Amino acid sequence: MKRILFTLLALIPCFAMAQNTKQDSLRLLFIGNSYTYFHDLPKMVYEIAKSQKKKLSVKSVTKGGEKLSGHLKNQKLRDMLTSQKWDFVVLQEQSSTPAKPTEVVMGESYPAAKSLDSLIHIGSPKAKTIFYMTWGHKYGTTHKIDNYPLAYTYEGMQERIKTSYLEMTYQNNARCAPVGMAWQRVRAERPDYQLYTSDLSHPSTLGTYLAANVIYTTIFVSPYQTTFTAGFASEKAEYIQQAAQKTVFENKMILNIK
Repeated sequence: MKRILFTLLALIPCFAMAQNTKQDSLRLLFIGNSYTYFHDLPKMVYEIAKSQKKKLSVKSVTKGGEKLSGHLKNQKLRDMLTSQKWDFVVLQEQSSTPAKPTEVVMGESYPAAKSLDSLIHIGSPKAKTIFYMTWGHKYGTTHKIDNYPLAYTYEGMQERIKTSYLEMTYQNNARCAPVGMAWQRVRAERPDYQLYTSDLSHPSTLGTYLAANVIYTTIFVSPYQTTFTAGFASEKAEYIQQAAQKTVFENKMILNIK
């Protein structure tokens, strides 16, 4: 029953809006799939901002398993991008697509990323696009990628994802939120921390909390300590916050954060 419910939810497009929609707020839009809506990543980013007294209005457009190319076909989303004003738009590709061979990613992801970035800047010329770099599946891709063994291990999949997201970042003069890089740090430093759910792909609540801290740091680019812990013990939450910030601050040049 749980699997059936998850499948049904994954097929439903989600147009969610968090609190705080005052005009003096920074306006943030998430475009993605289950890696964005699991444990309500946008809400976590909002809560971190709230704890820092940052005014942030957050909306999201998500659909389970959706690719950037699929989002590009969504007329409601296209209208949101061209008719509404945004300060930041976070783009998240389907989890295994950026881990495919280079020529496939060039055909599937890069053109859609470019088109979405162009739509963003039609409505919001001063907006900053942020590419949400995801992570390798725990033991390599859980989706079949024929004749491409590089993606069959966590390390190989993570490197391909990293390269693909950085390329999309540079092509669009965007920023990259290095969630996958922070994930790799936590896996190495604290292997006892469970970042994945049992499917070896989706984020646990802790994984989403890590992603939220990385994205918050990528937006505001300043050190912080938040009282929002997502229910985790203060020591664990503090470690995740620091791992996220260190990953961003140590890699600002390659992430195109100026």
